[in-house]
Amino acid sequence: MSEGEARVISTEPLPQSEAVWTKLVKKIYRDPNGVKRTWESAERTTRPKNCDIDGVGIVAILEKDTGPEIVLQKQYRPPVDKICIELPAGLVDEGETAEQAAIRELREETGYVAQVLETSPVMFNDPGFCNTNLRMVHVSVDMSLPENQNLKPQLEENEFIEVFLVKLADLWEECFRLEAEGYAIDARIANLAEGIEIAKKFKL
Repeated sequence: MSEGEARVISTEPLPQSEAVWTKLVKKIYRDPNGVKRTWESAERTTRPKNCDIDGVGIVAILEKDTGPEIVLQKQYRPPVDKICIELPAGLVDEGETAEQAAIRELREETGYVAQVLETSPVMFNDPGFCNTNLRMVHVSVDMSLPENQNLKPQLEENEFIEVFLVKLADLWEECFRLEAEGYAIDARIANLAEGIEIAKKFKL
């Protein structure tokens, strides 16, 4: 997958009547000093009723003889006009739990069948700009299962995802290498990699 295969060809204002996934809002609030202020932000319009999150991110680690490897993806993202390095992720469907969504999305996007290990608290992606949030779901992938030997992703017509593995111990260095090649690094991966480096430094 190369940047030449997908690119933004024009940018224009989006009328609210055409918006499918998001909306822009003006928040009026009082600051800690009681001063009335305004804030521009974006909101997703797809969060299911009675659900506290928009979506899930998935930390899928494969245990191998050569050391643990993490499942990553390459996917073109028009907002940054680059191919992004990301964790598997997706929106929660009506009536789904975060865990159910994670198992479904991982299988659809990568073909891997997994079991849930643990789920994070609710995380906000960019709270200064939007209300989008998610839970990170950690899963285990049993490589002895036949379905994990012959992967069969179930991508939608508008999804173009390349799955690859990176050794967990090399994730931080790999972020720099991929950035140098022109990829955009999703913050969730960079934060995970940085956390691993901090843990190494302080021997946690």
